[in-house]
Amino acid sequence: MNQFVSPAKSLNGVVVLPGDKSISHRYGLLGGIASGVTTIHNYSTGADCQSTLGCMQALGAVVERKEDKLLIHGASLHEPAAQLDAGNSGSTIRMLSGILAGQKFTSRIGGDESLSGRPMDRVIKPLTQMGARIEGSAIAGRNENFPPLTIHGHGLNGQPLHGIDYTPPMASAQVKSCVLLAGLFAEGDTIVREPIQTRDHTEIALKDFGADMELAPRTITLHGGAKLEGRELMVPGDLSSAAFFLVAALLVPEADLIIRNVGLNPTRTALLDFLASLGASIKIIDVKQSGGELIGDLRVRSSANGLTGGVIAGAQTAALIDEIPALSVLGAASEGGLTVRDAGELRVKETDRIATIESNMRRMGIQIESTPDGFHIPGRQKFRAAEIHPAGDHRIAMAFSVAALAADGPCTITEAECAGVSFPEFFATLQAIVG
Repeated sequence: MNQFVSPAKSLNGVVVLPGDKSISHRYGLLGGIASGVTTIHNYSTGADCQSTLGCMQALGAVVERKEDKLLIHGASLHEPAAQLDAGNSGSTIRMLSGILAGQKFTSRIGGDESLSGRPMDRVIKPLTQMGARIEGSAIAGRNENFPPLTIHGHGLNGQPLHGIDYTPPMASAQVKSCVLLAGLFAEGDTIVREPIQTRDHTEIALKDFGADMELAPRTITLHGGAKLEGRELMVPGDLSSAAFFLVAALLVPEADLIIRNVGLNPTRTALLDFLASLGASIKIIDVKQSGGELIGDLRVRSSANGLTGGVIAGAQTAALIDEIPALSVLGAASEGGLTVRDAGELRVKETDRIATIESNMRRMGIQIESTPDGFHIPGRQKFRAAEIHPAGDHRIAMAFSVAALAADGPCTITEAECAGVSFPEFFATLQAIVG
C-alpha cells in the first residue's frame, strides 16, 4: 500500500498514542504465566504485540477482548500444536525464549522473513549457561544462529534450569528480560549485571506481578520460585511513537501539539533530554503514576530559533536506539546536523536501519555519510519530494513520513502498511493534526 504525504505549514491538536510496545509485550507475557486474571488497559494495537498474545494463546493462556481492555487468564503452559509465530517481533521471540526454556516440553518458534534474519545467539548463550538446550537455524555465510529456534524446555536431561550471574556483552533490554524470565523457572538466584542501564520495564512489571527481586544500580537479582499473581494494569502511551510527532512539530513552521498519557519512565526519557539539549520547546504536564510507571502529557511547539545539532554516542545511543530514525530526520534540518556512533545494533533491526536511512535520505536530496556503526548528516538541509522505500520497517516508514511534511512537494511512502507493526493508526493520526 502506498501512502501520500504532502508538505504541512502547521500542526495543531491532541495526539493519542497506542500503548507502549515494550510494556505491552511484558504485560502480555507475564499475564500468560501468572495465576488468575490480568486486566490490561490500552494494550498496544501494533502487530508485534498481537504476535506476543498469539504465542501465549497457543501455549494455553486465554485472551479476552472487552471494549477498551484485555483480559488474560494465566495458565500452566502446554506444548503448542504447531510452531509459534512471532511475526516480525524480535521482542516476542527473544523474551518468550526465556519462558519456553523453563517449560517441561519442546517448542519451536519462528517468524517472518525479516525476523528469520535476526541473530539469536545473544539469548541462546545465556540460556544455555542456565542449562537450556536450544537449536537455531543457519544462514549461509553468517556464523550465528537464527530463527526458527527449537527450545527443549527444562534444560539438559529434563533437569530444571539453574540461576546464573550474567553480564551481557552489549546493553540489551531484550536479553536482560529473557534471562530474568528464564530465572522465574530456575533454581537459585538469577543475577543480571548491565554494562549500561537499559529500560527497566521488565523489573517494574516483575515486581508488580509479585516476583521476589532485589534492585541495585545496574544489577538485578531475581530469586527463583516466585508465584506471579494477575494484576489490573494501564499501559502508558508509547514514547517511541511520540518521537515522530515531537520531531514533526519541531520541523513544521507553526506547530502546537499536546500528546496525551505518554510513558515517562526515566530509562526512556533520554529522548526528551536530547531534544531539550538541541533547544526544543517541550513541556511535561499532568504527571501521574500507574503500575510503577510514570505517565504524563507532553506539549511541543515549533522552535522559532531553530535547533542546534548534536552527537549521539555511547550510553546515549543505547538509550535512543529506537528513536534514531526519527532523530535522523530532525538532524538534517537542524543547524549543526547529527552524528550517530556506537549504533551497530541498527544493522540487525527489522532491516539494516543505517543503510535504509542512508538510501532514503539520498532519495530526498539529503547528504549523509554512513559508517559501520552510525552516520553523519550535515545540518541546514532541505528535503526534496521523493518516493520512500522503508524496506518493510515501521520506524523508517514513519520517520520519512515526518520528513515529507517538510519536503518541497508531496512524497509517496511505499509499503506504508508496515507502520502497523507498532502504530496502525499512525497515518490517520498524522492527517488529523495537519493544518
